[in-house]
Amino acid sequence: MSEYILRTENLSKKYKHDFAIENINITIKKSEIYGFIGQNGAGKSTFLRLVTGLIFPTSGTIELFGNKNPKEFHEEQKRLGGIIENPALFLNMTARENLEVHRLQKGIPGKDCIDKTLELVGLSDTGKKKTKNFSLGMKQRLGLGIALLSDPEFIILDEPTNGLDPMGIVELRELIKKLNREKGLTVLISSHILSELHQLATKFGIIHKGKLLEELTSKELDEKFRQHLRIKVDDPTLGATVLEKNLFTTDFEVMQDGTIKLYSQFEDMRKVSLALTNNGLVIEHLSQTGDSLESYFSKLVGGVEHDEFAEG
Repeated sequence: MSEYILRTENLSKKYKHDFAIENINITIKKSEIYGFIGQNGAGKSTFLRLVTGLIFPTSGTIELFGNKNPKEFHEEQKRLGGIIENPALFLNMTARENLEVHRLQKGIPGKDCIDKTLELVGLSDTGKKKTKNFSLGMKQRLGLGIALLSDPEFIILDEPTNGLDPMGIVELRELIKKLNREKGLTVLISSHILSELHQLATKFGIIHKGKLLEELTSKELDEKFRQHLRIKVDDPTLGATVLEKNLFTTDFEVMQDGTIKLYSQFEDMRKVSLALTNNGLVIEHLSQTGDSLESYFSKLVGGVEHDEFAEG
């Protein structure tokens, strides 16, 4: 069995003369929560529609659960669930009735899955309340319930927190974490709320104007964001020795270009500066730095306003 739930190779979708996405190579392993980041129109939703089979690629391949043969791919799609854009809800029906309709449409045998799903998404006590009277958060949880009804191994969520209030966002985040932790569920989620993705995802893909700019794990991302002093001196080797012997720390890195990243004592810039100059070093640069996901994204794509982050 393949360790990869999803792999794409040079996946492209072209409309007339323009590419919505071009040569996208993404890998998602079992039990990962993959955060898909991009501005409005970046190609996120196009990619998600391709994976769920709602549209077909112009070129490239999609491998799902280790299979990319078209017949097998169609069969493997039964192992995934998803919400692309707004969940299809019948507003004059109860949560239970909505799930029953979708159970029949999907050909899922038995009704046990309905009670399990209602409990899983926290809607067991909604009784005869019509969906039109649900809060937006409840509707999103019902949509997630529909995606989970067939007990999928992989779910795809396109902007599931859109329009939710802060409490609704937290509830949905914790539910996704619980499903991932307790059921080993693999998740592909797009969102324009980057701080929220940072708290949820274990791997990230950053897409801009239809092209994948970078893939990195949450650990790699945290290393980029970690607050530190960026130090440039005329002798990096001596600089490292001074930090170790005079400031009694080894919590630093000497980069290939000679820049030193000091992670401890980064708030005491004056103390660090004195230690370096007192040992005869010339300080060429000294600054406190560290990104947020928003600022890192902005730098990567060449500068965008945070309120431009939206479903693409």
